[in-house]
Amino acid sequence: MRLRTALVTAVAAAAIAPLAGPAAADDGGFPSGRHNVAPLKPVVTAVPVDPPLDSKLPYCAARTGSAFPLDTKIHGGPAEYHPGGGSRSWSLDLSNTSHETCDGVHPVLVLVDRDRTLKNDQLRMEFDDPATGRRHPVTFLKTDEDEHIGVFDDGFPGFVIGAGKTLTVPVRLGFTADAVPDQITANAAIVQRRGSNGQWVGESADYRFDVVAEGDLLHEIDTELAETGRGSALARLGLAAAVLLLAGGALVTAPRRFRVRRRR
Repeated sequence: MRLRTALVTAVAAAAIAPLAGPAAADDGGFPSGRHNVAPLKPVVTAVPVDPPLDSKLPYCAARTGSAFPLDTKIHGGPAEYHPGGGSRSWSLDLSNTSHETCDGVHPVLVLVDRDRTLKNDQLRMEFDDPATGRRHPVTFLKTDEDEHIGVFDDGFPGFVIGAGKTLTVPVRLGFTADAVPDQITANAAIVQRRGSNGQWVGESADYRFDVVAEGDLLHEIDTELAETGRGSALARLGLAAAVLLLAGGALVTAPRRFRVRRRR
């Protein structure tokens, strides 16, 4: 998954001020050589902050030969989440590769689920501000393309990262009990706020994970086969045998249940 310029424009507006409601706007373009998909409409509108920040302050300067001044990495995230199973922890590294301090930095997490069944109210997410130790909730918005965007901004001024320094942001993510099994790809865009404007200054690689029901034996078998070599004949035979055993168990237990009901 790669972020689109129109999407980043939208979430930059969301990072400028408290989250606003959906609003229509003109379609945006996308960076040359980065995307081959249609642009999205921004889903939020900018609201002036009070008091306004100095829009004349410089943005982070990119290092020579780099697209962004901030190297961004999601790491430590689990491969699986269980609906209703509590939040899982991971980290977001923000490395300032420029020769200037970057302030007003707001990460934006974008989630895309394979089956397009995920709902905003099924997501539970929060992050810590290492400078203050405070914990902040993340609210998600949904685009017309069923992408869920969460801005790291509940009113705090953004992260400050010194030149050549790395800031590690602790994050917790969880799903409510009514979330259905799915495969999700997460990507973090980084926006620097300047007054009523924002600039895209970083982007992470993809972080893929599954939402799996507790005790999903077929998923556990499939994961095990992926680790040992899905393409082997033995792996295919093992999976087929497991499916037959599970199906056979269901066929065996169903008549028993039926007979029990009839006795009652």
